[in-house]
Amino acid sequence: MQYSDQELIDRVAAGDLRAVARLITLSENREPRAFKVQAELFKKTGRAHVIGITGSPGAGKSTLVDALASEWRKAGKKVAIIAIDPTSPFSGGAILGDRIRMSRIAEDPEVFIRSMATRGSLGGVSRATLDAVHILDAAGFDIVLVETVGVGQAEVDIVRTADTCVVVLVPGMGDSVQAIKAGILEIADLFIINKADREGADSLHKDIRVLLSLSEDKPGSWKPPIVQTVATETKGIDGMIKALSEHAAWLASSPQGKEKRLQILEHSIRQIAEELLAEQIFERSRPELKKLVQRCLERSSDPHSAANELISAARR
Repeated sequence: MQYSDQELIDRVAAGDLRAVARLITLSENREPRAFKVQAELFKKTGRAHVIGITGSPGAGKSTLVDALASEWRKAGKKVAIIAIDPTSPFSGGAILGDRIRMSRIAEDPEVFIRSMATRGSLGGVSRATLDAVHILDAAGFDIVLVETVGVGQAEVDIVRTADTCVVVLVPGMGDSVQAIKAGILEIADLFIINKADREGADSLHKDIRVLLSLSEDKPGSWKPPIVQTVATETKGIDGMIKALSEHAAWLASSPQGKEKRLQILEHSIRQIAEELLAEQIFERSRPELKKLVQRCLERSSDPHSAANELISAARR
């Protein structure tokens, strides 16, 4: 079904899921009309609690998301889920299969699940993720869960998208070492040790606690709690929800919480500006680009010099 711009604005604001899905698709395809509609809807955002779930493959992120959404639905919350999947570098396609593991809420008509391909974007999220978050926020969802790709050490971009970042760890995978290597200590607002019925869960809990004690705490700063869960049995989910609620309250009441929201908005503006500038440069300098590529192939120039020349040509 085709919607006019005003119909999209009205229907998304009213929570119409068809219109929400349509607008997200337009945003993913970088359609100019999507940005006009989003500009009108942005004044209705800022109410949802955006939660990022990240961690290594096999950590049980999708099962955790399923359990969380199920509990929030019982409490009458309106829940949306964005599940990011990697894109094939050859076909551009993606399996988009995270919802297969969301057995509890996959059939719930009140839960909106959107699978999104990374489309070549690094950092665990896709370029249109933040747009989708704003659209879902404007549509009146109380909770927006963003599950990242699950590729390991490159997943820190979620901190520029979510109000609360949850890092999911699993015993027996060397996750305490990975936490140091990936900068996860800096991005985590909550640590979840999933599959805590496995041997080594208590040891991992201790390792993370020791690592956290090494970081300097500023006055009033948030101290990431560590919660053990067994998502397949919904064990520990109540404790996880409690910790998430406490972090949301801290965000709303502290100067640091306000600063984090400002940083997310700054990132959004910078990302959009970078895309617009790149489009302008390549549109104006397409003939020049082919010449520069040929010169690099002949080794009479190099990519850094070529990029500078391309920018200079676009400014003329």
